[in-house]
Amino acid sequence: MRLIQAIAALMIVASAGSSLAQQTQKYKAALSRLPLNAVLQRTVAGKGAATAELAGQRLTITGTFAGLTSAATTANVRMSPVTGVVGPVLFPLTVTQDVAGTVSGSVELSPSQVEALAKSKLYIQIQSKAAPDGNLWGWLFIEEKR
Repeated sequence: MRLIQAIAALMIVASAGSSLAQQTQKYKAALSRLPLNAVLQRTVAGKGAATAELAGQRLTITGTFAGLTSAATTANVRMSPVTGVVGPVLFPLTVTQDVAGTVSGSVELSPSQVEALAKSKLYIQIQSKAAPDGNLWGWLFIEEKR
């Protein structure tokens, strides 16, 4: 009898772990500069990439960037009204304060923020000394399963 209970308990744990794995969604973003006016084109440069993983409501972001013309100062995740349009800050990210480095962070999203993420309305923005209103942007898109 105890053997049957132990096997049943293991099956429940394995099933719970399996359903948690199914609730994880991966995202990716290409970090690049937005088309800007000719004056800012000379001071804004660089590129990068980031990945994000949503496990339940916890969003974890990691990425790299390089080629800025001045040191990065801050980075954050923002929510746009529609993909490609800038929007307000949701939460800060940790960023290397240099012309190349990493960006990272983790936060619990609200249900409406999870929905916005699924609709590609969340994006990463890195500010720099030369571009305090934004140097690199990258909208988070669902990573296709292969």
